[in-house]
Amino acid sequence: MSIPITNKDVSIEPVDNKRLANLCGQFNEHLKQLEKRLNVDIKNRGNHFNISGSGADVSAAIKAIEDMYASTEIDQLTPEKVHLLMQENQMDVTQPADIDDSVVIRTRKKVIKPRGGNQLAYVKSIPKNDIVFGIGPAGTGKTYLAVACAVEALESEKVARIILTRPAVEAGERLGFLPGDLSEKINPYLRPLYDALYEMLGVERVEKLIEKKIIEIAPLAFMRGRTLSDAFIILDEAQNTTPEQIKMFLTRIGYGSTVVVTGDITQIDLPGHTESGLKQVMKILTNIPSISFTQFKASDVVRHPIVQKIVSAYETYSEK
Repeated sequence: MSIPITNKDVSIEPVDNKRLANLCGQFNEHLKQLEKRLNVDIKNRGNHFNISGSGADVSAAIKAIEDMYASTEIDQLTPEKVHLLMQENQMDVTQPADIDDSVVIRTRKKVIKPRGGNQLAYVKSIPKNDIVFGIGPAGTGKTYLAVACAVEALESEKVARIILTRPAVEAGERLGFLPGDLSEKINPYLRPLYDALYEMLGVERVEKLIEKKIIEIAPLAFMRGRTLSDAFIILDEAQNTTPEQIKMFLTRIGYGSTVVVTGDITQIDLPGHTESGLKQVMKILTNIPSISFTQFKASDVVRHPIVQKIVSAYETYSEK
């Protein structure tokens, strides 16, 4: 049975040749990206666009073109930004009216807007709870948004310091086999946290804050025996904690602190039959006030489109 083809014309206003060139991209690369992603055919002449394809795909393409053109007023489009705009349009619950100033994260270098219903719920839950869990596949923005919220809290003086930690376990490798001293062995595991901080604050400021111990980045084992007050604390890659480790970490929280725990229970690298601490707390802590859980899905992935397809394929395989 063939799918009925819809053909629609749309004119973009106001007419601005510079913005239209930004919208279409070099050699129409942005329009070609829309065609491939949405399975439509797009022809344009000036500010007039003709889109053909299935009804739903044509509607999605028109909305994407309108959103992209609106963004050209203040932004230079790139293939990555086009992907994010299309991804946002396909996510649940996210309409421009939902994104008010209370959930837009402002840092020294960037303004960050949650994309999709789950990211929105995640960002909203952080200031309302003492402990927040963000659980789901790679590429859904769990760690990035948590670091953004931490930086915003520090800059608005809601907390006195940021503590970022993760277990030093990765893909079955052992630290002892890595070259260098302890710091050099651990730094590669913490690199995603450094990268997010550099993007939001700049390298020089991050290094100064680390030197003053206002930002602390350390392996999980270094948290033992401490009480962490007036801090924004992030535990990343929590699926690689043991039940004992995550209990130790969660009981470090002091007054005035917020804890965000992120992880992906489909990528557990613990040796043998060791139980994941993150999987255990999902059963134990679900009904405690001031503890929030946000579950991300493959549809929330905001990285390259192939990442979403890979995650979906693995989810389908697991279900079988």
